[in-house]
Amino acid sequence: MTTVVLVRHGRTAANASGILAGRTPGVHLDDHGVTQAERTARRLADLPLRAVVSSPLERTVSTAEAILLEQGLKGRELVLQEDAAFIECDYGSWTGRSLKELSKESVWKQVQGHPSSVTFPSGESMMEMQMRAVRGIRQWNEIIGPDAIYAVVSHGDVIKAILADALGMHLDHFQRLSVDPCSVSIIEYAPLRPFVSRTNDNGEDLSALAARFSRTPKKRRAKSSDAAIGGGAGA
Repeated sequence: MTTVVLVRHGRTAANASGILAGRTPGVHLDDHGVTQAERTARRLADLPLRAVVSSPLERTVSTAEAILLEQGLKGRELVLQEDAAFIECDYGSWTGRSLKELSKESVWKQVQGHPSSVTFPSGESMMEMQMRAVRGIRQWNEIIGPDAIYAVVSHGDVIKAILADALGMHLDHFQRLSVDPCSVSIIEYAPLRPFVSRTNDNGEDLSALAARFSRTPKKRRAKSSDAAIGGGAGA
């Protein structure tokens, strides 16, 4: 059984201000995002990761580097592996626009209710995004091998798409999942089927998993039923 720990990158200024960053270069973690990345890296420190794989964008690389630093302090000298299979969805002409503005677009309802049919203007389809990400997971599972654990640092929609596949969930239902900045989701790939053991986990304690591998405002706005494209800024 191969175990993958899916980590979303820490918060960015774009997340905090409701901007769909997409593949825009130069989007870095904000101060809070750096703190999130360091905290998550400490949570993963006792896991004997065989590899740390990252989307090539700056915000994911920075998060992955924090994980590598903590792994190094435990005597595991790993080299960052960048893989475009896990890069953010190409949102095309939606990139760089505010979610508030995008929610008025006719395609928004389609993204919410029938994402498998969506191709972003001048960009990628959500089905293509899911297929490349799941293919990337399968390839890394083969590289890592059974009875080993590794981490993949990626983006909200990408991680949701990987989880949906593992859960046997149609892509049209993946908006039911939440993946907050620097949350941890865990999938164990057995020969017959995957087992999803954690999703959107921001808790402190991963000791059970580590032990297993140690053997060899006045008015509050009502929560919208729409999912934040790109994953949002979290709680």
